[in-house]
Amino acid sequence: MSTMAVDDVAVAPVAEGFWTRNRKIGVVLLALGLLAAVLFGALATDQQARFTLSDDAEGAALEVNGTLGAILFGVLAVAAGAALLAGVVPKRWFTTVLAVGVVGFVASFLCWQVSAAPAGQNFMPMVNIVRGTFILALPLIFGALAGVLCERSGVVNVAIEGQLLMGAFAGALFGTMTGSVWIGLVAAALGGAFISLLLAVFAIRYLVDQVVIGIVLNLLALGLTGFLYERLMQTDTQKYNQPPRFETWAIPVLEDIPVIGPALFRGNIFLYLGLILVLVIHLALFRTRWGLRTRAVGEHPTAADTLGVKVLAVRYRNVILAGLVAGIGGASYTLALYTFTKNMIGGKGFIALAALIFGRWSPTGALLAALFFGFADQLGTYLGAINSIIPSQFLAMLPYLATMLAVAGLVGKVRAPAADGKPYIKG
Repeated sequence: MSTMAVDDVAVAPVAEGFWTRNRKIGVVLLALGLLAAVLFGALATDQQARFTLSDDAEGAALEVNGTLGAILFGVLAVAAGAALLAGVVPKRWFTTVLAVGVVGFVASFLCWQVSAAPAGQNFMPMVNIVRGTFILALPLIFGALAGVLCERSGVVNVAIEGQLLMGAFAGALFGTMTGSVWIGLVAAALGGAFISLLLAVFAIRYLVDQVVIGIVLNLLALGLTGFLYERLMQTDTQKYNQPPRFETWAIPVLEDIPVIGPALFRGNIFLYLGLILVLVIHLALFRTRWGLRTRAVGEHPTAADTLGVKVLAVRYRNVILAGLVAGIGGASYTLALYTFTKNMIGGKGFIALAALIFGRWSPTGALLAALFFGFADQLGTYLGAINSIIPSQFLAMLPYLATMLAVAGLVGKVRAPAADGKPYIKG
């Protein structure tokens, strides 16, 4: 009985078909644009929608007729969707055209909401919106960076929620007991690292399923912090849950830049540290020997091992480093904004995980994705403040809806590091 060799058989390329990913997104964008132009245009009023360049109703502003703005921005979204559907957009311009369409839809929506707001409230303070976006995005930025460090090393980090929560708790507890924000910050970092150490030991040493152990660690952090909160913080708030706050630092000259200046250059240490870490981790990941080894371990650990890279040591080190970063993100709650409460992270760790995927496992991509989700959260707060007709329950859902839409519809085909989630057993 003979066998047929198949190595030399030519395989015809598979036809991509008409309904490519770009065209499908184009249809969705086209439908959203039509909805915006017709529905938002009809619901908007002839009042001027004012987008002030300050944190109140005073000062310079961009003004547009509510109805006209809703229609024109809707048409812009329609044009972007039609271009994608027609297949005339080069691949390198896809992201730009998609962004134009999304911005057009959001701007149309805002023209309706701002123009229809009660008298005296038909303005949007852009400084507050930008500042709020960054504040709400901060834990997502730190959490997504923690995910980048882990998953680029081949370890799935579902425990971001627990790392943020433990960091918030440790920062509040030790910051209050010592009266020092700096000791609180160090304690928060170590709290996040504690959860990461458990993740590293069980996932790397004992080869436990990384998703399962991540979920278990989230529950551990939730239970442990909840128990200690009830036993310590609730019994004596002054002694255990009144942490000091980091002061706001203004950067001369830069703080005077319209809109961006007051929002970005009058912030606390977490804002500056978050932006610096994005830059440092990006450069380290793609421009240093450590970054090359990290990416090699995440893509092909066996090949890295043959070249002398200590795979398990790299994974241990990076997972613990990720916990330090996430712990600092948790402290951005309790050492800058709030006192500690049970489960105060409220699912932000999972949104950070979505930002990691949306950002394609890149520090800069994770930053942009976190800002996208932070804007959705801030938008919900703003619409509630102007008594929007949209139900408050739906407004509370905005960041989570944005997460699902972004990951399911906008990311498209992305590839995680090849060895992500796969335990390495040294031969």
